[in-house]
Amino acid sequence: MRRRTFLAVPALGAAASLLDVSAASASPAVTYSNPLIARRADPHIFRHTDGYYYFTATAPEYDRIILRRATTLQGLASASESVIWRKNASGDMGAHIWAPEIHLINGKWYIYFAAGRSNDIWRIRMWVLENSSADPFTGTWVEKGRIVTHLDTFSLDATTFSHNGTRYLSWAQQDPAISGNSNLYLAPMSNPWTISGTPVRLSVPTLSWETVGYKVNEGPSVLIRNGKVFLTYSASATDSNYCLGMLTASASSNLMNPASWSKKQQPVFRTNAATSQYGPGHNSFTVSEDGQSDILVYHDRSYRDISGDPLNDPNRRTRIQKLYWNADGTPNFGTPVPDGATPYRFRSYNFPDRFIRHVSFRGRIDADMTNLAESQFRMATGLVPRHAALNG
Repeated sequence: MRRRTFLAVPALGAAASLLDVSAASASPAVTYSNPLIARRADPHIFRHTDGYYYFTATAPEYDRIILRRATTLQGLASASESVIWRKNASGDMGAHIWAPEIHLINGKWYIYFAAGRSNDIWRIRMWVLENSSADPFTGTWVEKGRIVTHLDTFSLDATTFSHNGTRYLSWAQQDPAISGNSNLYLAPMSNPWTISGTPVRLSVPTLSWETVGYKVNEGPSVLIRNGKVFLTYSASATDSNYCLGMLTASASSNLMNPASWSKKQQPVFRTNAATSQYGPGHNSFTVSEDGQSDILVYHDRSYRDISGDPLNDPNRRTRIQKLYWNADGTPNFGTPVPDGATPYRFRSYNFPDRFIRHVSFRGRIDADMTNLAESQFRMATGLVPRHAALNG
C-alpha cells in the first residue's frame, strides 16, 4: 500500500483534536533524518554507558575500518570519522574488509570483521581486533587472529551477544556439502575471539526470497525482548532483492538446539518502491537517546537498477528508524521509510491503545497496526498543532 500524507487542513485538524500529551506512550516519539550516513554499508551502532553512540560500517573501498561517535544518533551524521585500522599490505586481512562490528566485552573493545587475502580476495574469513583502552579512539588495536570454526570455508558477518550467562557468536558460512553461498551458525565462546564446542546450523537459504541471485543467509543480528530471542539476517543478492528475515527462539530454550528456532516464512523488511528504498539489509539494533525505543539500523539504496556487480556500487547508505512491537511481543519492522524526517504516529486521547490509521484516503482510529505504514504520517509544517501528542 502506498504511504499517504494528510495534507488537507480539515482532515488533519479533525485528527489532531483526538490527541493530547496526557496520552503518553511507553515508547515516546523519536525523530531522525535519513539517510544518516552516505556510502556506509553494513552499519553497526553500539551505545555505551559513557553517553556515546559508536558507529562503524563497511567503507566502499573495502580497505579500512572506520569509527565515529556522538552523543546522539543523528549526531553520527556529522561526527568526525577516524580510521582505526587499515588492511594489511600482503597476506591475510589484505582485501575485502567487510562488515565490522564494535563490542565492549569485559572492559575491552573488540571489532569483528571479515577479510580476504591480498592474493586471494575471495578467501573471506572472520577476524578480531582488541583494544584495552577505555577510549577506542586511543590505545592500540591488536590483531587477535582468525575466528576458527568447524569449516575452513568462506565465512563472514560475525556478531556476538550474551544470554543467560553465556556469550555466543553467530555468523554466516559456506558449507561445501550444501548448495548455496552461506548459512547461519551459532556457537558459545570461551573468549571474545574463540568459539567452543561444536557449532550448530540455524538456517539454510531455501525460501524463494532467500535465493534471488544467490542463496544467502548472512548478517545475523540479535535482539532479546519479551521473553524471546530474535535473530534477524539478510538474504539474497546485495541488490534490490536484499531483504531481512528473522528467526525466533524462546529466551528460556536451549539456543544451541536448532529445534528451538523457528523461521518466518516471509521477509520482515524488504524493498519498497513507494518510499524509494531498495535492498534494505545487514541490520543492527540500538536504542533511542531516552532508552525507551528500539532503533533499527540498516543500509539500502535509493534506486533499484545497478550496473554490474552490486558489490562495486558504492552507494549503500546507513539509515535508522524506530522498531515497533506487536501485541504478541514480536517486532514490527514496517517498511523502509522515505528519505527525510522519519514519520510520526498519532495516538487516540480516548483510547490509548489505538492510533490514527489511514485507509483508502480516510482516517480512522484503530488498534490493529499490523500494517504499520498505515499509521505513519509525514509532518507538513503548519498543518498540526504543536501541542498534539505524537508517538513515533
